[in-house]
Amino acid sequence: MHACGSRVNRGFRKFTYSLRMDTKLDPLAADRAFFTALTSANLETLDSLLVDDFVLIDVLSGSEITKPMLLAAVGSCQVKFETIDVVESRMRVYAANTAVVTGRTEMRGRVGEVALMASSRYTHIFVLQDGAWVLVSAQGTQIR
Repeated sequence: MHACGSRVNRGFRKFTYSLRMDTKLDPLAADRAFFTALTSANLETLDSLLVDDFVLIDVLSGSEITKPMLLAAVGSCQVKFETIDVVESRMRVYAANTAVVTGRTEMRGRVGEVALMASSRYTHIFVLQDGAWVLVSAQGTQIR
């Protein structure tokens, strides 16, 4: 259980994310670490994974969510991710310093007191910055 009272998703393999890993799989590890940090409300990991000008396009409303807004919502338990199951994902790397990860998720949680259940497709853009893969932008599109 994390601070918001949600269960950590048991579907993810346990691993420790290091911002200094030197393998081609780093963007995928960073992608999984992002989802794990959301389900566990791990603000320290989220802070290290997201660039300061990170922008998330919300899967339900299409609104822009900045890094400070996301950290505040997760930290205050206004947004609680009970599970985020990555059903599929694919990575492409460009010029050795930019990676695009696309995939599909099944999410369950709460926004305030309203239950959230969504199937979505997502696109995450990572860049290699000072030897670390960091998330620059994320967009989710709900599958109906």
